[in-house]
Amino acid sequence: MTEHTKVDHSTENLDDFLPNTAGPTVLEKSKPRSGQMAGNKVECNACPVLCQITAGRTGACDRWGNVDGVLTRIDPVVLMRKIREEQGAVVPFLPADGHEPDGDLFKSEQLFLTGVGAGTTYPDYKPAPFIVSSAVDGVDMITVVTEGIFSYCSFKVKIDTDRYLGPEQSNVRHRGEIVGHVTTIEYGSQMLSLGGVHHLTGGSKKEGRLTCDMMMSLGNKQAVELSIDGGAQLVIQAGKAPIVNGVEEQRMRVGCGSATIGIFAKQWFGHVDEVIVVDDHITGVLTEHQAGRCLDMPPSGIKMKGRKSTPGRYFQVANPGNGWGGTDILQPLSIIEGFDPKLARPGMRILMTSTTGEHAEFFMLDDNLQPLPAAMPSEVQKVVDRIGENCEPSLTSVLFLAGAGGSLRAGVTENPVLLTRSIKQALVNVTCGGAPAYVWPGGGITVMVDVMRMPDNSFGYVPTPAIVAPIEFTMKQDDYVRLGGHMDPVRRLDDVIGSERYRVLDWEHDTSPWPLAHKPMLG
Repeated sequence: MTEHTKVDHSTENLDDFLPNTAGPTVLEKSKPRSGQMAGNKVECNACPVLCQITAGRTGACDRWGNVDGVLTRIDPVVLMRKIREEQGAVVPFLPADGHEPDGDLFKSEQLFLTGVGAGTTYPDYKPAPFIVSSAVDGVDMITVVTEGIFSYCSFKVKIDTDRYLGPEQSNVRHRGEIVGHVTTIEYGSQMLSLGGVHHLTGGSKKEGRLTCDMMMSLGNKQAVELSIDGGAQLVIQAGKAPIVNGVEEQRMRVGCGSATIGIFAKQWFGHVDEVIVVDDHITGVLTEHQAGRCLDMPPSGIKMKGRKSTPGRYFQVANPGNGWGGTDILQPLSIIEGFDPKLARPGMRILMTSTTGEHAEFFMLDDNLQPLPAAMPSEVQKVVDRIGENCEPSLTSVLFLAGAGGSLRAGVTENPVLLTRSIKQALVNVTCGGAPAYVWPGGGITVMVDVMRMPDNSFGYVPTPAIVAPIEFTMKQDDYVRLGGHMDPVRRLDDVIGSERYRVLDWEHDTSPWPLAHKPMLG
């Protein structure tokens, strides 16, 4: 294996954010095999690659290094510190004497050990790197902490936009390589599925490498450039507005055209004679819509293009695109075929708007029943502005989806099926970096977690390629004994704090429940 020399991690430049008295964690001393390695190298057995690492350097993943002949996890393990609200301020819990803790002295019941920086258990049969005990409200608890090596994993990405990103099932590319596909639209959001074992291992080495690179960046809340076959160019980043074809999105639509009609019908009543809300999927027409009928609005006689579904609701008025309401329409009158002279009359007031209010024009019918542009009345403009007010800001949401297989379960118990059953029985809470994880129904342990709730830089990789991500299993100690857990390696959290390198992050109480008090999110 080619030695990786990008980073030179000596003992002087190991992370010293919160040093402790023990120095670097000694995880396992590698035993060189005769004739295979120079004397100054150690073989890393944290993943199947088995890098041979020279003293003072790291392996291919930058996560493990050779520190004075000892295979060492370079990054410190991450602890979450519980905080509380007090008189409008968020403050950390302090020891009983009220003084700020010195060095690594914290109350262990106010700390949660995450899998970020914990290390892994390859070749699978070994117990998890950390199995810690703590007390919560007088109850003895066990948390099994590890970093999983995930080949079977992906990201489900929700992009809030009406812009046309591309046809469903279209390939999504990163730097030219296929890394995922477009999936279904979900009420104002375009959905992508990115990564997965097929792209990591089923294609070329370049496809696997770039897929892994894209996934790690996305999980670590960094910006990623993508292109969709037959569609848009994207820049997406968790928690940020998406950039579509170079333009940053601003609004997520308030609803489809029909919903927009229903929401604002009463506010338009008396100020307009007709409203058309243009939408790629369901275009709404006020006077035909049930909302207009309930207000006793007379029909306008408008004749719409598209396929009429139910009264006031039209499908396929135009093709998808980046114009009005997610269509390819740039001139809104192009979807109107005309007006029935038996119903329409000169001077009728017509509003055409999009589902976000970004596009809106006002017209009046002339003597020939032709719509002519007119100044929009202030009362009508107020309602259009209210559409925009009710549109939430466009965001990119990134959810990590992974199957926790044998290596993770064997690190918890020698009989892995008992862990799976205990999770489904709500006896075990699963978290990822302390963030609540939703456990899918059905077989196996398939978890899904919002990366914005996880600590920064939670994700790593191994060059097989696969993604490395934290995962924790928390349960009562009695339940851990019953499922055949590894009791011999159990350590008190106090002992971990006193002997391991770590760094502490404040728990984001407003976005996530405290992991030790959280009920499992089961399907």
